[in-house]
Parts: sequence; structure tokens; C-alpha cells
Amino acid sequence: MFALTAFLGLGLALVATSCGGGGGGGSDDSGSGSGGTTVSASSVSTAITGSSVFIDGRTVQLWVKWACDHEVTQAEYEQYCTYGGISPRATYGDGNNYPAYYVSWYDALVYCNKRSLAEDLTPCYTISGSTNPNNWGAVPTSSNATWDAASCNFNANGYRLPTEAEWEYLARGGNMSNDGQYTYSGSNTIENVAWYEGNSYSLGSSSPDYGTHEVKTKAKNAKNLYDMSGNVWEWCWDWYGSISTETPSSGASSGSYRVLRGGCWRYDADICSVAFQGYDVPDACGSFLGFRVVRTAD
Repeated sequence: MFALTAFLGLGLALVATSCGGGGGGGSDDSGSGSGGTTVSASSVSTAITGSSVFIDGRTVQLWVKWACDHEVTQAEYEQYCTYGGISPRATYGDGNNYPAYYVSWYDALVYCNKRSLAEDLTPCYTISGSTNPNNWGAVPTSSNATWDAASCNFNANGYRLPTEAEWEYLARGGNMSNDGQYTYSGSNTIENVAWYEGNSYSLGSSSPDYGTHEVKTKAKNAKNLYDMSGNVWEWCWDWYGSISTETPSSGASSGSYRVLRGGCWRYDADICSVAFQGYDVPDACGSFLGFRVVRTAD
């Protein structure tokens, strides 16, 4: 049997709502609960076919209550951080409402804590004993043992990356049953919900549809979340590795790669499915790597 438990026990409502700001569109509804879809966590009697996360015999804890309904945009990112290397403002999709990319896993941690501090929230991430990114030094451009040892306080109310289980739960629209599952986040027809190779990359660089696209231009899923399939890959907290019944809810304790989910505009339909696991080194920052933020309930 696979069991799903929420942070404060079975029955805790998990709410997905917009947490926009910084000029990227939307408003921060995370304090009021308005604009979201509420679902309740519950036990399910079977694993989910095809999922490598919700497997038979594993108990998973979900801390997430608030999830941004869109990938972090360029305007939102630039309010708190600057890009290392090439700026997406001049390459594969330029605009306030386009997703931020060329963002490494390390970059995402910096953004989350800087935004949390700016909004008087408790930061989730600690590196070298500090939650203030100003004390962490320069963002690594290669593997870094100190940054890899970052810890996450899942009880804190600040912004953070979802765990892989939280990401897949949200991508499946909160559906923890085998009934009514979609191949992609919100549909079995990828064109309805995703920017992917077939309607972006394969068109060639001379096409206006080549590259990333403004967030929230495809259909949303059952939890009012957009672009969980396609557009840009989304970093998760977890180390990448095989998952067993003994794997903690926050993933493996170590590894060489961090999990990526959702596929992107350069990859084919199979890779954009809700079940596909991607991964990359935490310092990777390509033209298709972005992220989404979530928060734990206050």
C-alpha cells in the first residue's frame, strides 16, 4: 500500500494559489487563500502506475500548501537576483512574463531566501550556518560541497523549491488515484498544456514560436497551475537517484545530480510527461532550466 500524509496529518487542506509579484503578473494571494483550489490529502490504496515517486509501500509526507501558479518569471527573478553568464533577455524568450532561465539549482536557493527575507518570511535554506545569501559567497559555477550540503527547513514559511513528490503531486492536479490520470499536467493532449519540441524547438530559430513562451499561455491543470509540462525544466529540491520504500519524503541524502521535472521547449512529448524524471548537476544553467516556488502553510 502507498500512503500519502500531509504535514499536520491526514485531512490537511493543500492549497495551490498564485504567488506572483515583482512585475511578473499576478498577485501574492498566499496570505488570504483566495484564487486557489483546495484539496485534501488522503490515504490511497495503490501506487500510481508509471510513477517512480508514488510507489507501492512508500509513505510520502507533503509540506506544500502554497504553490506558485507559474514558473518564476524574468521580472520576478531580476527583482532579487542577477543572471550569471548569458542573460535570457537576449536569447530564447525576452520579457517580464517569460520564465527565468539560465538558472542553476544554486541560483534558485539564493532567489528563494532573498525573496523570503524581503517579504519578512522565514527563509528555508541554510548554508554554512546562515540563511542570508549575502553570507554564502559567490554562486558556484561548478560542483561545490559546501552548497551541496545546504539544508532545508520544511517548517519555515518562506519560499522554496518543491520536493520531487510535491512537484509530482501538484503536476497531477492533486489526483492520487489511478483513475483520471493525465499523461501531461492537465491533459492527455500535449498541445493543450505545454510548449515543447513539437510547437517550439522543431520550428527552427526563424520562427516566432522558437524558444520559451510567456507563462500561463497554455491551459492550467486541476490545481490551477500552468506550464508544469513544458516551457522550462523545473528544479526540485531532491538529489536524483532510484527511489525505494525507504527513501525519505525529501529525497536521498546525497548524490551528484538534482532532480528536474516537467520537460521543456526543447524536448519531446515523452519527456514532458508528469512521470518523467530529469536531472542535471546543480551548477547547470542552460537555456531551458528554470524553477517554480512553493511555500509551507503558516
